Amino acid sequence: MKANLIMCFACACIGGLMAISFNRGGLEPSVSAQIQIETPPRVAPLAAEGRRFSPEELNNISVYEKANRSVVNINTTTFRRGMWFGDPVPEEGSGSGWVIDKEGHVVTNHHVIVGSDVTVTLADGDPIPAEVIGADKQNDIAVLKIKADPDRLFPVSFGESSDLRVGQKVLAIGNPFGLERTLTVGIVSSLGRTLRSKTKRLIKDVIQIDAALNPGNSGGPLLDNEGKVIGMNTAIKTLTGENTGVGFAVPVNTIKRIIPQLIEFGRPIRGTLGIDVFFKIEGGLGVGRVVEGGPAEEAGLQGLRVERVRERRRDGFVVEYLRPNREDTDKLISIAGRQIRSTDDYQAAMDSQKPGDVVEVVCERAGVTRTVRIPLGIEQ
Repeated sequence: MKANLIMCFACACIGGLMAISFNRGGLEPSVSAQIQIETPPRVAPLAAEGRRFSPEELNNISVYEKANRSVVNINTTTFRRGMWFGDPVPEEGSGSGWVIDKEGHVVTNHHVIVGSDVTVTLADGDPIPAEVIGADKQNDIAVLKIKADPDRLFPVSFGESSDLRVGQKVLAIGNPFGLERTLTVGIVSSLGRTLRSKTKRLIKDVIQIDAALNPGNSGGPLLDNEGKVIGMNTAIKTLTGENTGVGFAVPVNTIKRIIPQLIEFGRPIRGTLGIDVFFKIEGGLGVGRVVEGGPAEEAGLQGLRVERVRERRRDGFVVEYLRPNREDTDKLISIAGRQIRSTDDYQAAMDSQKPGDVVEVVCERAGVTRTVRIPLGIEQ
């Protein structure tokens, strides 16, 4: 049975982390004086109640108390056409998000809110209408804005995802099945994964976690043991549509880079060579079509040209047809030192650059290889 990669839609999303924790305390002493029992490790008491917790539990409690008020519940309403062309039928969903500033900006997954009316519920209040001010479909990131008293907003602390290690503890707070601000715990299972978004483009450097990711956790924050955000829970690998212990989170460094662009422009600002059609070719990536007036055309790169061919058949009839002329077409070999063999490679090269950057492009036409320097434009 093949496992599916589930991008967590608002009602079939994901998020959160869970791991089974085992009590490492010692056994109760036996009556027999002959048996030596190791004394259980000392644990710190919780002063208010006299309860005793392990250092691990105290860390979990500390992270939750620091971050839980930053997490919001996102409710969505999408209207679908009814049967027999009747009135639109509302469909409700839910997901998670997190406050990033006192101005009311909230981050979540794009797939949670796409095409929906959105409300946000803070930890202490009723649903507040939210405006979608920017979205990056390719990295599954969206920024919302709500109008709320700044005293009710508790922004998260941003961490760093470039120095994560496999095996380190991670925590998540989200709203699985609508259960608000649920804490789950796990570890980083792997790093540097790639995840294909709903736009079919790759999200890079994805964090794999071993935790329980369930419907309603989509868009929730992934936290380190200091309560800092290191990622956003986004997808699971599953046979059933529910948790299997293989989950994925978009790294916070990607999110931090994209958020300012979404707030200012409503969309991500990416560099482009001005090539909008490609085709596979041995040893590189064929340029199918260049954008008129774009950087590639200005630099002399040439797309696939189609020529009309007229031939006389053996039976005497003359036929005409169109045939692509690949001899005069450019093939991309590398961009900024990165080998290009697929559109994913091209995307990765563009994601590592910004508009205005001048990149060296190695290309080949009719067996002749050349290097051209091209200033990148802005992807539309």
